[in-house]
Amino acid sequence: MAQWTSAVGAAQLARLLNSQQERPAGPGTRRPPAYRALADGIRLLVLEGRVPVAARLPAERELALSLSVSRTTVAAAYEALRAEGFLESRRGAGSWTAVPAGNPLPARGLEPLPPEALGSVIDLGTAALPAPEPWLTRAVQGALEELPPYAHTHGDYPAGLPVLRAMIAERYTARGIPTMPEQIMVTTGAMGAIDAICHLFGGRGERIAVESPSYANILQLMREAGARLVPVAMAEGLSGWDVDRWRQVLREAAPRIAYVVADFHNPTGALADEDQRRRLVDAARSAGTVLVADETMSELWLDADVEMPRPVCGFDPAGSTVITVGSASKAFWAGMRIGWVRAAPDVIRSLVAARAYADLGTPVLEQLAVNWLFSTGGWEQAVDLRRAQARENREALVTAVRRELPEWEFEVPQGGLTLWVRTGGLSGSRLAEAGERVGVRVPSGPRFGVDGAFEGYVRLPFTVGGAVADEAAVRLAAAARLVEAGVSGGSESPRTFVA
Repeated sequence: MAQWTSAVGAAQLARLLNSQQERPAGPGTRRPPAYRALADGIRLLVLEGRVPVAARLPAERELALSLSVSRTTVAAAYEALRAEGFLESRRGAGSWTAVPAGNPLPARGLEPLPPEALGSVIDLGTAALPAPEPWLTRAVQGALEELPPYAHTHGDYPAGLPVLRAMIAERYTARGIPTMPEQIMVTTGAMGAIDAICHLFGGRGERIAVESPSYANILQLMREAGARLVPVAMAEGLSGWDVDRWRQVLREAAPRIAYVVADFHNPTGALADEDQRRRLVDAARSAGTVLVADETMSELWLDADVEMPRPVCGFDPAGSTVITVGSASKAFWAGMRIGWVRAAPDVIRSLVAARAYADLGTPVLEQLAVNWLFSTGGWEQAVDLRRAQARENREALVTAVRRELPEWEFEVPQGGLTLWVRTGGLSGSRLAEAGERVGVRVPSGPRFGVDGAFEGYVRLPFTVGGAVADEAAVRLAAAARLVEAGVSGGSESPRTFVA
């Protein structure tokens, strides 16, 4: 097994290092030696995820030329990083980034709290809202009315109910993507869809390229399937996808699958524009990589002036490169475990055939409920309600966090359900642990990266509003004070990452 899965060029690393803004030194503070500043800069890029873990760094001489420093400075910086566990080297193989074995593991936070705990703990772990009533009840009632004919059958529909497959295909066609029912398979949520795709195309030991950061549950699913994850760093803020970097990784690592969330990316909230989508598809096609586009957030635009680009599959008219995954769980309700795959008919046939050894099919009653929503216009009204809830919650959460934690940094996305927050130099893992003690559950940044990256981040979802959002921010500020007190009481100086 190779020690590194991607590479960072000297010019690219120099640009990343130069983009870091130094904090002004306090009175009487001495600047660190050049090698120490360089080592700290690289370490911060790894912890923030801007340089992936297991990325090969440039040779000392190349980086020295790009930074206009001496080779001795770079050699000393690399040696310091090796001593701290952030760099590994082997003769003939070069040096690649790492995270120390003793790095704190992320605290829990993505599993929903049991209902009995909701009165004492504010749950910011899951990006899911309560059901948009009365539409859930109406959909179930409508499904019960349609159930009798299906009750007289065996009830096993490995590809999904024909009526729902036809309805989903019709909805893609209405979006300008001509689709036949034979191109649709209904699954048990988006997770079921991704799992099926990974087992068909991935296989144990296969490389899968993923955004860095990316959706934590999907990353864990891929790990458990035995995949070798190849992280591709997202650009700063909401600018999203560095397509040149994607093209390089796809060409050099040759992953079998690439997974992207182009519509209000989880966790950053970024929205890929049409040029990025076109170039991503072209890069995947050139590399012979299957591009899996997760569009579970695609209907959750929150600002009135958002112009949604064409779906990613719209740039793959032949249908040979892109597989699309959709779901009712984010736009409607997490308890409605209905997802779907759109792909070429031969891919759908292979997925259906393989499904016989997995879950056989998706519950009929829930499929009928989603079909009722789609066919009656209830879906559009329910999603409008969902957007209004998320929009109000977003405003309340943003206001509260800016008031209580002004040093935390984030950009407000135009849609989706999450804020990706840089925590002012505090350890996201320790914030999550401290949050458990003060009554707020929050997922730490490393859950959304590969091998411990993004230690300086947390994800905050738009799931609470009003006074609850205010209280959540107050508790997060209390957790931050606990982390600061713990750091300052040890050997490290305040406001630094804890390895």
